[in-house]
Amino acid sequence: MTRIVAIGGGTGLSVMLRGLKAYSENLCAVVTVSDDGGGSGMLREDLGMPPPGDIRNCLKALANTEQLMEELLDYRFSEGSLKGQSFGNLFLAALNGMSKSFDEAVYKMSQVLAITGRVLPVSNEDIRLSAIFDDGSTVDGESRIAEYKQGNIKRIEKVFLRPEKPKAIPEVIEAIEKAELIIMGPGSLYTSVIPNLLVDGVSAAIKRSKAMKIYVMNLMTQEGETEDCTASEHVKAIFDAAEGKVFEYVIADVSRIPAMVLDRYAETGNSQVVLDKEELSKLGVELIERELAVWKNALVRHDPNVLAREIMAVYRELSETKVY
Repeated sequence: MTRIVAIGGGTGLSVMLRGLKAYSENLCAVVTVSDDGGGSGMLREDLGMPPPGDIRNCLKALANTEQLMEELLDYRFSEGSLKGQSFGNLFLAALNGMSKSFDEAVYKMSQVLAITGRVLPVSNEDIRLSAIFDDGSTVDGESRIAEYKQGNIKRIEKVFLRPEKPKAIPEVIEAIEKAELIIMGPGSLYTSVIPNLLVDGVSAAIKRSKAMKIYVMNLMTQEGETEDCTASEHVKAIFDAAEGKVFEYVIADVSRIPAMVLDRYAETGNSQVVLDKEELSKLGVELIERELAVWKNALVRHDPNVLAREIMAVYRELSETKVY
C-alpha cells in the first residue's frame, strides 16, 4: 500500500484527504500550526496551545465514524462565552490538557475517530507567521496578512516564522523519509503550504526523499494572498521558501468554469490561476493538466474523489517508468 505524505493546511488539504483515504491506509497528513484567527486563535491565546482548526478538519476528513459525530465536531456554539467556537476545537483542547504534548492529543483524537492514516502537526512549538511585502512593510500574524493586503496592489515577497527555525516533531521527518509519494497543497500559498516548509528539517527531508513529489496547484487566485499570481509564481515562491526544488510535478485544473462563477471571483480581483507552461518548464517542473474542479453557489473547489483518482493515476503511470 502506497506510503503517502500530504503537506499543507486549511480546507484544501482536508478536501484532498477525503479522496486519498480510499487509496491508502498508509496516509499521513502534515498540517501547519500558524493560524491565529477565529476560534483557533482564541484557544491559542487562552490556553497556550497550537491552533486546532486545521488539525480538526483533517481528522474529520479521515474519520470513519457516524455522520452524527462529524456534525458534532463541526457544531459551533451560537451564544454565551463559547459563541463561535466549534465543539471539535474544544474536544481537541481538552485532550491537549490531558496530554504531554499537542501531537499526543492529536493522536488520542485520531483513536477516538478511528481515522484512516495519521494526522501530525508539523511542530509542537508556538509558531507565529509574519509576511514582508514589496513596499518594505512587515505584518505579524497569519490572520492579519490577508487583511493588510486586501484592497491594494501590494504583493507578498516572503513569509517567515517566529521562532525562525521551530523544530519539526520527529514523526514528521520520519514520515517524509519513508514516503513513496509526497503531495503539497492545495491550499493558501503563503499561510497553509509554505509555513510547513519553513519548519526546521522539513524541506531538507523532502529534498532527500526518493519519493515522487507533486504539487497540487490552486484552482483560483486568493484574495489577500495571490491575486494575479501565475502558476509559476506559486512554484517559485515555494522553491524560494524551501531554498531549493521540492517537487517535480504540478497537477493543475483545466476545467471550463462557467462565466457567471468567474465573474463572482472577478469582483474581488481573482481568477483561475494562469498556467504559464514555459515559465514552469524553466523551473524544472512538469505540468500535468486535468479537469479537477466542481462549483456550487459560485464557489470553486477540487472534487476530492477526482483529485485523488488523478493523483494516484499519475503516480502509477510514472512509477512504472521511474521517470521521477
